[in-house]
Amino acid sequence: MKTKEAHFRGSWYPSTAGECEDQIKKFLESQEAGSSPNRLNVGVIAPHAGWVFSGGLACRAISALAGEEADLVILFGTHLRAQSPARIISQGTWETPFGDLHINEEFAGKMMELFDFDVETPDEFSFFNMSGHAPNNRLDNQPDNTIELQLPFVKYFFKKAKIAVIGAPPRPVAMEMGKVAAEIAEAMGLRTKIIGSTDLTHYGPSYGFSPAGSGEKALEWVKNENDQKIIDAMIGMDPQAVLDEASSHDNACCPGAVAAAMAASKRLGAKKAALSQYRTSADIRFGESFVGYAGIVFSRQP
Repeated sequence: MKTKEAHFRGSWYPSTAGECEDQIKKFLESQEAGSSPNRLNVGVIAPHAGWVFSGGLACRAISALAGEEADLVILFGTHLRAQSPARIISQGTWETPFGDLHINEEFAGKMMELFDFDVETPDEFSFFNMSGHAPNNRLDNQPDNTIELQLPFVKYFFKKAKIAVIGAPPRPVAMEMGKVAAEIAEAMGLRTKIIGSTDLTHYGPSYGFSPAGSGEKALEWVKNENDQKIIDAMIGMDPQAVLDEASSHDNACCPGAVAAAMAASKRLGAKKAALSQYRTSADIRFGESFVGYAGIVFSRQP
């Protein structure tokens, strides 16, 4: 069985299980009530920057799902454009410092029967293309942080779970994919948790996006206007609004993943969403360029 290498291990997050566990415990020391483990929590949105910037937000969001065991964790992510094909890993394992995570091949096969995917197989075990292109209809070997940065948390909190990895493009099919993924998991009798991976506004000269100038004024605009708009759409549990908002204001890098995760969580019974935490990279290291991050928890609580 082929294993997908942990490309960012030792750089974006620690390289060993012991180091990862120590960091996770530190993240959880500041656990907030809104992200405490609860069996009624079914899905989350988590950021995917290096752990020094957003690892705490991602850890606390994903830990909110750990109120009960899971058989399957479905991860929606990947940097895709509207014209990009949907993507899926069909089989194999993915390396983490805590041990390998196994792809649920039966689930992946059922999804592949219903949707057109660029399929990553063990014969071409590469990385999703961060640019959103698949030359010659094949995946090239650019690393994908959107999924990998979540996997140590998944393995730590759900030691027996298998995973499904889906790249959802930012168009309406993402919502259908999320809904159907939840239906398939339910029909298979799997206890399922959902993770959608995205960062928010990428602001400044490094990203070619500076509509509010620079300095503190720009930071406040990102926090209180641009990021707040898409956070409101996520809390409102409106996946189409997320797609529209990201298209209009460039305030999410993986809006298709968010829309899919929201649709899947709603199909699994989520009734409300709550912001567990928000911050920007400027809170850690201020500069002309910075990125917003949010953790969102979807719950069956009325």
